[in-house]
Amino acid sequence: MKHIVKRGESLAIIAKNYRRTLQQLLTANPNITNPNVIYVGQSITIPGLPNPASIPYTIDISVNNKVLTLLRNGTVVKRYPIAVGKMVSQTPFGEFVIVNREPNPGGPYGAMWLTLSKSGYGIHGTNNPSSIGKAVSSGCIRMHNKDVLELASTVPNGTKVVIHS
Repeated sequence: MKHIVKRGESLAIIAKNYRRTLQQLLTANPNITNPNVIYVGQSITIPGLPNPASIPYTIDISVNNKVLTLLRNGTVVKRYPIAVGKMVSQTPFGEFVIVNREPNPGGPYGAMWLTLSKSGYGIHGTNNPSSIGKAVSSGCIRMHNKDVLELASTVPNGTKVVIHS
């Protein structure tokens, strides 16, 4: 997949966000001769992830409505209730992709963790189902365990995730 460099990003930050090593990015991008010199708008190849445009699914997350909508080719497949970040640890807005997944990650993350291409954030289950519908997380998207398992069985890594108000 391709990542377009945004203001404030370095190659190290991009590597961390996509859970790749700096060396993996340099190998996939032989045109980068100095890892400390990249520019806003530059296209960076992220190895091992498909182009999100090749995936029929998109995830749309409305933080204000606390709803995750799964779309297939632009048509709503299903809507899920979610919990979002609280005031001091708000859910980040923007376009991301699912980078990887971990079943049964333990702790408060429930039955599944879907890593987003922003370090420290994901879509996951919960061991506190009464939190769904509230702004209580540390910025992640919480779902009922059965819902996150259903979502994870449907969408592949590389699926685009749009988070907005």
